[in-house]
Amino acid sequence: MIKAVIFDMDGTIVDTLDDLTDAVNYMLGLHNMPLRSKIEIKSFVGDGIPKLIERSLPSIPSDKELEKYTEEMLNYYIPHSMDKTAPYDGIIELLKELKNRNILTAVVTNKEETAAKKIVNEMFLNLFDVVVGARENLPSKPAPDGVNLALAELSITDKNEAVYIGDSDVDAKTAFNAELSFIAALWGFRDKDVLEKAGATVFASVPADVLNIIA
Repeated sequence: MIKAVIFDMDGTIVDTLDDLTDAVNYMLGLHNMPLRSKIEIKSFVGDGIPKLIERSLPSIPSDKELEKYTEEMLNYYIPHSMDKTAPYDGIIELLKELKNRNILTAVVTNKEETAAKKIVNEMFLNLFDVVVGARENLPSKPAPDGVNLALAELSITDKNEAVYIGDSDVDAKTAFNAELSFIAALWGFRDKDVLEKAGATVFASVPADVLNIIA
């Protein structure tokens, strides 16, 4: 019996692509670097902000440069993280039904935790029990540490009682590394073939499908 559902954030519960693109291009513009399209940014997301920045740059940066560019991007992104971002259709209804069934919910994301909690507090008030984002000394996904931390905070000790939902190959690997069942969200940033190659075998075309899968 499923007692907890853990969600990825970007591409799973919210479409953040426009705001991420704007923030990356703001940083690139500061340095007169070529701007990136939404399609390019979509292909770059999934491994956290520093990796997104690194992939967006025209050349490989030094560690110091990457730290500077990441800080500049975040200084713009955090106050603008909800300018265009919105929940995917059906997500709020899914979360409310999970609550009605007394199923615990969490977010585990590679997004900076400050930005992640801001989005959850503004768009999903009282719909998530735990939010785990990028923080110091916590390995990023696909390492299982964030998922394991969320499970501990939810007091879930039997991993057969939890499932992880995400839209990317990184999410699939995260679930498998955490020894959780994985549901691939087909409404997100990655195509089905990418998810299949990562080992996904269970797919949700729309959020409501999740209820049937975990029943």
